[in-house]
Amino acid sequence: MRPGSVATRRTGGADAQFRLRITKGDDIAVGPGKVDLLEAIAATGSITAAAKRLSMSYRRAWLLVDTMNRCFRGPVVEAEAGGARGGGTALTPLGAEVVRRYRRAEALAAKAAAVELAALGRLLRRSGESEPEP
Repeated sequence: MRPGSVATRRTGGADAQFRLRITKGDDIAVGPGKVDLLEAIAATGSITAAAKRLSMSYRRAWLLVDTMNRCFRGPVVEAEAGGARGGGTALTPLGAEVVRRYRRAEALAAKAAAVELAALGRLLRRSGESEPEP
């Protein structure tokens, strides 16, 4: 599975997706969009660039990062000081672990459910097949 992907399995002409979300109180601590954002931050070194890559506003990206930083035992993202470009943003070791464990859980869930997903796919109507009578 490539970074930024959701565990998707093609079955019976349909896609089955696992969309794992972990909540803490009323907040979603981590889910597929937040992990995509963390991966984009790791790749670009910037919340702004990551937000653009994911077609979201900077404010939305910042709010997602802020929620994650509040939900976990420590920050998952932190600012880097100075440099030629004036600094940037990086994943903390905790942030990298969150991404790694999330993607692993996603892959394990897809693998564990493969037989059942295939069976469900076989129950789906095929393209061009007429709807059943009521």
